[in-house]
Amino acid sequence: MRAMAIQRYGGPDVIEELDLPEPKVGPDTVLVRTRAVGVNPVDWKFREGRLDPRYDVHFPAVLGWDLAGVVETIGPGIVEYALGDEVIGYVRRDEIRHGTYAELVPAPVRTLARKPPSMPWPVGAGLPLAGLTAYQVLRAVSVGPGDTVLVHAAAGGVGHLAVQLARILGAGLVIGTASPHNHDYLRSMGVEPVEYGDGLADRVRALATDGVDAALDFVGGDAIELSLGLVAAPERVASITDAGTVLAAGGRYVYVRPDHKGLTELAQWVDSGQLTVHIAQTYPLREAAAAHRLLQEGHVRGKIVLET
Repeated sequence: MRAMAIQRYGGPDVIEELDLPEPKVGPDTVLVRTRAVGVNPVDWKFREGRLDPRYDVHFPAVLGWDLAGVVETIGPGIVEYALGDEVIGYVRRDEIRHGTYAELVPAPVRTLARKPPSMPWPVGAGLPLAGLTAYQVLRAVSVGPGDTVLVHAAAGGVGHLAVQLARILGAGLVIGTASPHNHDYLRSMGVEPVEYGDGLADRVRALATDGVDAALDFVGGDAIELSLGLVAAPERVASITDAGTVLAAGGRYVYVRPDHKGLTELAQWVDSGQLTVHIAQTYPLREAAAAHRLLQEGHVRGKIVLET
C-alpha cells in the first residue's frame, strides 16, 4: 500500500512516499481505506522527534492520527461495523507505526465513529483530533450556560472548534484571541475577537465586564499566566501546551484521548449544522511535506487535510 512515512527524524524533507505491506487486522481492529486524513501540529512534532520520549516508535513510521474512510476489513471481535461502513477516527495507539497518512489504516474500534452521510470526506478527516481536544478541554473546565469563556488561538485548528462548542454548551460570551486578519472570521461565529500582544488582559477585561469564568490555552507562551490573572478559580483554566505550569497553578492539563462517544456527538453537531469544520487547505497525500511546511508557518485558519 502507498503511505507517507519517515525513516528518521528531521524536517519536512524526511517524509517519503513508500510502498508498505498491507497492515494486519487484529481482533478488535478495523482496516479502513482512507479517503482523507487530517494534518495536525502533533504530526510535525513527531516528525522532528519531540514525541520520542513518550512513544515506542517503529521505523518506517507512517505519520498521522486522523482519518475519514470506508471499512474494508473487520477483525473477528468486531460487531460495531460492517464492510462498506463510512467512519471517522482519531487513531492513536501507545506506539507509533501505523499512522493515517496511508491508503489503508488499522484502527482500533475504540478510536472510530460513524461518518454521517452528509459529511464531506475532508471535514470528516479534519474533525477528530481537533474536535475531541476542544471538547475535552471545555469539559475539563465545566463550561456551561451563561459562562464567559476566553479562548487563546481561537482561529486555529482546535480554537475555531472550541469557540463553536462553547456556544453549543451554552456559554454566553466567548472571547477569542487572534491576529487582526482573523477578527471578522471570529465574529462570523459569534465570537468577540481580541488581538494578541501587550495590553491583552485589559482588552479582555473591557469585554468581560463581569469577569471571565473559564480560559482555554491552545497556544502556549504567557497564555496560562495571563488566564490565571483573569479567571477567579484556577481550576477553570486549562491548557494543552504546558502541563507543568498549569497544574502547578491548580489548573487543568488535557492530553486528548480517543473517545467514540465524544466523536459521535461532534459528528452529530456537524451533521445538524451547529458545528462547522473550516478546511483551510487540501493537498494530495503525496504532498504531505508541503502540508507540514504550511502548518509550521503558523496562522493557519482551521484545518489542513490530505486527500487520498
